[in-house]
Amino acid sequence: MNSPIKSINRWINPLSPRDPHEPHRVATSLELLFDLIFVVAIATAGQQLHHSLIENHIDAGITSYLMVFFGLWWAWMNFTWFASAYDNDDAGYRIMTFIQIIGSMVIAAGIMDAFQKQDFDVIIIGYVIMRLSLVTQWFRVAKSDVERRQTALRYAFGIICVQVGWLIYHFTPVDFGVIVFLLLVVAELSVPIFAESYNRTPWHAHHIAERYSLLTIIVLGESIVGSYSAVVDAIHNQLFSTELMFLMVGGLILMFSMWWMYFDSNIAECLNSRKRAFIWGYGHFFIFVAVAAIGASLAACVDVATHHAEISDQLAGYLIAIPLVIYTTALWSLHFSHQFDGLEKWFYPLTTIIVLCIPILSTDIGYSVFAISIVYAIRLICMKTFIRA
Repeated sequence: MNSPIKSINRWINPLSPRDPHEPHRVATSLELLFDLIFVVAIATAGQQLHHSLIENHIDAGITSYLMVFFGLWWAWMNFTWFASAYDNDDAGYRIMTFIQIIGSMVIAAGIMDAFQKQDFDVIIIGYVIMRLSLVTQWFRVAKSDVERRQTALRYAFGIICVQVGWLIYHFTPVDFGVIVFLLLVVAELSVPIFAESYNRTPWHAHHIAERYSLLTIIVLGESIVGSYSAVVDAIHNQLFSTELMFLMVGGLILMFSMWWMYFDSNIAECLNSRKRAFIWGYGHFFIFVAVAAIGASLAACVDVATHHAEISDQLAGYLIAIPLVIYTTALWSLHFSHQFDGLEKWFYPLTTIIVLCIPILSTDIGYSVFAISIVYAIRLICMKTFIRA
């Protein structure tokens, strides 16, 4: 007859560190499930941003979007780096991951109220659910990984303290404002730096690079689907035009070029030190948020082209150009700036000037997006043909 201890061991195993040099390390099916369900919240945020843009509530929409997206990105990022170092795939790990997935669904449920009513109650609850379930995992690590016990406890108590801050910030009757929100963001970002300074967790560079790549693909795909749905609605309403055709083709060229540019380097090579890993990991916020924002902006551009929006063609053009410049600058800084010298080093930032000038020169949004996409594609071709040859 099996003893109770043996029965428990079938479900709960020590959360021991993974080998950071493990060959053929790839994303697990649980990580893929996490990403696919998690992206529902990202898509919901994009839809709400789309509605805010076409209603000309740009300042409020972008502010809410950045606040929501930070919570989504930060929860995803912490799960990803933890899983890279400590995924033992036992029942306890799976259940805690399921709870984090539930937290992401709670966040998704509260996004509409955040945009329309500035009510972040549900989002804060979902976010705290995700973060505290990760705290449970860190306590398990503190018990199992003696060498990094101090690191695990720094993570656990650091996260707890910041979550208390979020709850006080949001559920007290006093309006603390954006300044306190930014201070809490800094506190969140500081926890891993503080914890890892004691002893680095054994994350796997190639696994991390794959996980970030997968989320980039998913966000790009969601952006294409969002703009495609807007085009389909226009066609069903018999509003298709030459301008809309140029917009649709330009949007696809843009997304394909963005994908090509991201995957045109050996990403894992960027993670060759702790400092560089932090810069690379944190810097991806701008890549992810820009890609998702471009998707929402493309959908808004369809409404502008069909005269169902309260913003001008020129403003709509900048809603594409500005996040594209953010994406390009972040990608250039994280993946390419250290590879080039001389003119090559400044090729990316200099060509952004052309992209920013196009909305001024064109009065039709469809042609603006098409022109921007052609410039971006030509830049990609030049980088491949002349500079990197």
